[in-house]
Amino acid sequence: MNQMLLRPILSRIQNNQRSASFSVLKNVGPSIASLAGTSSSREKSQEKAYVISYLVNACGLSPEKAISASKKVHFDGPDKPDAVLNFLEKRGFSKTQVAELVRRQPRILVSNPEKVLLPKIAVFLQLTGASEEEVFRTITLNPYILTRSVEHRLAPVYGYLKDIIGVGKVETLLRRGSWIFNIDLENRILPNVDFLREIGVPQSCIEFSLFHCAEIFLPKYAEFKQIVEEVTQMGFATSKTTFILAIHARTGKSNTALWDRSYEVYSKWGWSKDDIHMAFIKHPNCMLLSEKKISAAMNFLINKVGRESRSVAKCPQILFYNMEKRIVPRCSVVHLLSLKGLVKKDWSLGSVLCPVEKDFINKYVTKYTEKLPQLYGVYLSSKPGVVEA
Repeated sequence: MNQMLLRPILSRIQNNQRSASFSVLKNVGPSIASLAGTSSSREKSQEKAYVISYLVNACGLSPEKAISASKKVHFDGPDKPDAVLNFLEKRGFSKTQVAELVRRQPRILVSNPEKVLLPKIAVFLQLTGASEEEVFRTITLNPYILTRSVEHRLAPVYGYLKDIIGVGKVETLLRRGSWIFNIDLENRILPNVDFLREIGVPQSCIEFSLFHCAEIFLPKYAEFKQIVEEVTQMGFATSKTTFILAIHARTGKSNTALWDRSYEVYSKWGWSKDDIHMAFIKHPNCMLLSEKKISAAMNFLINKVGRESRSVAKCPQILFYNMEKRIVPRCSVVHLLSLKGLVKKDWSLGSVLCPVEKDFINKYVTKYTEKLPQLYGVYLSSKPGVVEA
């Protein structure tokens, strides 16, 4: 990183530093120490108890979160963590932001504020052109940025993305705290993107993946290639963004766990293997929905509306709609219309739930107002917090 480029920013930041105000923790409460459990070494046990106590009293973490965070950081005195907390306070981080930073990335407490944290914050300010407040908010969401090398990680990824998706979108990613800046450019992003190009994925989809689904580039090349080949064999067209979404749904432990759980839930509601495959092809993210959301929609559409389970698989996007604001009100209107013989009883879920609000109103409400004056009232009364005028 060009030191001449950073010198004005670093000088400004250093000149604005204020005196420390975080208190030094010296005493460890026995109640917190007991939470640390036992250890084969008394010194290690005491150190862990001290870390937990510090995380609670100085950083504002709950005892439960402190115990979890203590597994990722080690220190036996207040000097290093106090220096970090003092630095963050002087830079303008709120106590809430500090607590969230430490919870997400406890190792930040043993970083060197002047040699590690200050240069990275300076670079971040320079790259984004954002205010300090915006930058602090971004770092709070993604504190891993502060643990990455400026020269070997942040700057190279920034330069690469700038050439592909443009400065504006890169700045958006920085503000959003995107995972893309945590990924190794040379060993992960470049080879994985090259492979996508080799199999015919268009530039537009590659840009989409870098901006919306950066997590797909976390796996090593061999694992990434295996996932992509698996998705290709499922029947996805490499020219469409659904191909990228499918890769995303199959990448990472958390997504894999969601996939497995969703598969079980859909099976319980009567979907066959082919039904699940059909829904996944149509809308890959349907495999990343929570069990609660899936079951709420399926229960209403199957047990209340009387639709077959497979009809939902044919139109999986309806699972993403809001139950109270969209699904229930619209189904209530069309159910009344069907009882009056104004629409067929086997109306399509997609034709009712997918149109935008204006089109639905015109097709199913305004059209029948003369015959059913109460129809608009039925529609409004089904929406939460809406009162008919």
